[in-house]
Amino acid sequence: MASFLGKKMTPQLAQEIGSRLATRIEGPCIQHHLGQVSIKMYDKFHRVLRLETTTNDVSCFKHYRKGEHRDHHETHEIAPLRKTIYSLIDLRQILLGCHRRYLEYLSALDDPSAGDRNLHRLTRPKIVDGHTLQGFNFFDSTQQTSLRALQRPEFNIQGIRRADLSRFLPNLSVSSMTRYLGRLRKFGLIKKVAHSDRHDLTRLGRSAIAAACRITAQIIVPALAGATA
Repeated sequence: MASFLGKKMTPQLAQEIGSRLATRIEGPCIQHHLGQVSIKMYDKFHRVLRLETTTNDVSCFKHYRKGEHRDHHETHEIAPLRKTIYSLIDLRQILLGCHRRYLEYLSALDDPSAGDRNLHRLTRPKIVDGHTLQGFNFFDSTQQTSLRALQRPEFNIQGIRRADLSRFLPNLSVSSMTRYLGRLRKFGLIKKVAHSDRHDLTRLGRSAIAAACRITAQIIVPALAGATA
């Protein structure tokens, strides 16, 4: 919180620091406060992300200005902000800096929610035209073999065709191969090339297949290799 406001945590900083999460009519609100200064972020009606910085004591901020001393001489130095209308321009720049630092911090956070939604989308059954299509089990060896076949370099260049894919999946019949490609297409892992009998992997398909193969080969298998019976 202190870094958002451009301050340093020192033993002399005797101010209350805290955060609070509340749900209001407009939507969820999270507030961070340091003394009489606070940064609030609203999820307004789940449509607009609103950010604001408020303060009841502008003197907690400092800027470079002209200072008048008791002996009537003037100097330019770093001094607390004055609570006057002439300080509004400087106050605006200071509060914008607080917003920028807070937004830069938020932009560096990872949001796995999209990955979680895509995982449920691929692993749960899906009803299409009254028929139930089973989701993908990325730990099943047969399905892993089928998915790895889609990653072959030649398919990335010229696309996926049923006749070419059958060479790497000899256990699947022609009808099974057709149903398998249709299942991949319904789940959004592949897309049909216009005016052609070929398919291309979608961005979701590339990410899902790469993640499934990498997790099994680099994490699960090495972890189980050291287990004793």
